[in-house]
Amino acid sequence: MATLLHIDSSLNGDNSFSRKVTATFAEEWKRANPEGRYVYRDLDADPIPHLNADAYYGFSAEDPTPAQAAANAVTGPIVAEAKDADVILLGVPMYNFTIPSTLKSWLDRLAVVGAFPQDENGKTGLSDKHLVIATSRGGSYLPGTPRASWEHQDSYLKSFFGFLGLTENLHVLHTEMALSHVVPALFEFKHIFEASHGEAHEKARELAARTPVAV
Repeated sequence: MATLLHIDSSLNGDNSFSRKVTATFAEEWKRANPEGRYVYRDLDADPIPHLNADAYYGFSAEDPTPAQAAANAVTGPIVAEAKDADVILLGVPMYNFTIPSTLKSWLDRLAVVGAFPQDENGKTGLSDKHLVIATSRGGSYLPGTPRASWEHQDSYLKSFFGFLGLTENLHVLHTEMALSHVVPALFEFKHIFEASHGEAHEKARELAARTPVAV
């Protein structure tokens, strides 16, 4: 039985473009995997506490302190959900050129000491997962654009998951120029938003429809 772990992080609720794309993927994945298991976290509605020393070191402690045990009660389910998933779906808006801090807190729990150790082949419990990232950003940060070097969103996520052993089966679905429908100076770029957002939905449906594991 395939399992999809769906994480949203936008603060914009139903107006979020990243949420719209992840919803498209999730709906199509459920149709393609009627017996599958679906796990959802909304990091805006239910944020995870920032990482501290008790959380970072407590997960691998043989005799955790009460503070470490309390931190482990948060970290344990996060790590278990990621380990159990076949597909990890992330909705990631760009805030100030990078990912939301709420998502960073979730990622930090995956990187605590002992969560995803390497085996003798250099693989971890994340290595065989499939990762789908639906981004949205107000401007355009693709290679060749004026602010390409300011992009610390999907490039950061690729580096992070590569560090934890997930280097293959990674797909990024971009929605560019999301502010072009509200900022007058960007109105001329609406066609970029419409094309990229439409393509993101199309790719989401295509990826999610593949079985038995959706991507």
